[in-house]
Amino acid sequence: MALRTTALLPVGFLLLLTRGALTDAGPATLPIRLSVENDISNMTPETHFGSVVEGGVLLGALRRLQETQRDFKFTLKDDPDFGLWLESVNGVAGNEHDQTYWEILSESSGEYSKLDVGVGCYKPKANEHIILRFSTWARQ
Repeated sequence: MALRTTALLPVGFLLLLTRGALTDAGPATLPIRLSVENDISNMTPETHFGSVVEGGVLLGALRRLQETQRDFKFTLKDDPDFGLWLESVNGVAGNEHDQTYWEILSESSGEYSKLDVGVGCYKPKANEHIILRFSTWARQ
């Protein structure tokens, strides 16, 4: 029994050292560019540069920007059916009566595409350009 315990101690110690080494460095971060646009009031677009943890979601990058840049603020709405919605950016909120909302796009080589998931699920890539665009929709 003592032989087995003695043999396992170095393995356990090595695992603890490895775990500590991995957590001390922390996960890698990826740079992203974020633009805030308002199609309704034709405001000058704002650009922010931030980062997302590798494998992390857009929400983390937005929170980091909000903590580090005073000119970027946002709020969320937690819908029980659809999850987190971007409710407002820099004090401008979407409104069902006015048919306004914040759409989230990704731009690559001049091509824009709507994200198929929200801020709580979307995982940005390195150097991705994310656009938060205040827009309207037409009722069907």
